[in-house]
Amino acid sequence: MPLLTIILVLIVTGVLLWLINSYIPMDAKIKNILNIVVVIAIVLWLLKAFGLLDSIKGINV
Repeated sequence: MPLLTIILVLIVTGVLLWLINSYIPMDAKIKNILNIVVVIAIVLWLLKAFGLLDSIKGINV
């Protein structure tokens, strides 16, 4: 996977998460859970993209 694609996905995800946190009225607990879920998903995707987590090949994120 090209490095440019990884950087682009991280930027788009960060901007979308910032927009959701800034402009959609939600309870703080729900925003916190959303942030945690997105960060965990991005970390797992990055580990898989760099080949450090080959044990979850069947899961597509």
